[in-house]
Amino acid sequence: MDLSAFLEPLSELKNCSFCPRNCHADRFSDRLGYCKSDASFNISSICIHRGEEPAISGQDGICNIFFTHCNLQCIYCQNHQISKNNLETISTQMELEQVINKIAAILKHGIKRVGFVSPSHFIPQMKIIITVIRSLGFNPVWVFNTNGYDKAETIRSLEGWVDVYLPDFKYMDALLATEYSDASDYPEIAAKALKEMYRQKGSSLHLADDQTAESGIIIRHLVLPGQVENSKKVLRFIAEEISSGLHLSLMSQYYPTPGVIHHTYLKRGLYLDEYSAVIEEMDHLGMTQGWIQEMESSGHYQPDFKKDHPFEDQN
Repeated sequence: MDLSAFLEPLSELKNCSFCPRNCHADRFSDRLGYCKSDASFNISSICIHRGEEPAISGQDGICNIFFTHCNLQCIYCQNHQISKNNLETISTQMELEQVINKIAAILKHGIKRVGFVSPSHFIPQMKIIITVIRSLGFNPVWVFNTNGYDKAETIRSLEGWVDVYLPDFKYMDALLATEYSDASDYPEIAAKALKEMYRQKGSSLHLADDQTAESGIIIRHLVLPGQVENSKKVLRFIAEEISSGLHLSLMSQYYPTPGVIHHTYLKRGLYLDEYSAVIEEMDHLGMTQGWIQEMESSGHYQPDFKKDHPFEDQN
């Protein structure tokens, strides 16, 4: 199959401003932007993942596409092997045909959902993949699994492309966002992006007969050690400025990665009383839709992207 006709959207990467960094980099040249990503299909893994929320993974799992590098540089990132914007990042420049063949093979085995993980800096590539897969007669549920640092106008451009938004909402504290993720404007940027997602999808999570999501929003928030007040502020913003009826995935799975073993707070795991305090705030705000995790969850979400299947020991 000649796929060259599908590549036109890549031309937008000659002056890239898809994410809030607004680098205006020419990703066809050596003049790369903040994410250090070129115009290729930079993907570390395409695999079946069963470790997402029940409404995302279902019983069979989701076909996840893990893009490399990131427009945030979170010092505690649990996918640090592939997210760092340096030469140590595990990355593979796949040809489009290779990408499509891998996805199609998984869909032929009955998987009904495809997730794009960290897609904020690969919007044209994502749209190309969707277009080609649809042209082959597949109609999976498309999941946009993002860190939340997205321009509202970019999210607006995804209306009709994305079925389920799965954004993080990390911070309402600008100083924390600066120190932990190199993004002082994260609170305001993410807030606008979430409001646009809500405009498109509303607060209802529409489920198929097997109880997997077909359309809607699930907001993720990872509770960080020593930062209970930030988590409470995040929840208050969602409940008071968007909707208390949104589905929330409140995560306790934080674990210290090698880059933070000497950090004042991040060098340790999350305490039970910290997580409990955030759950209590969620209940107080009337946020009853979604999921919480067991405190032992940190031991189950430690992928190794040096493996063909990063999560093979996690499922």
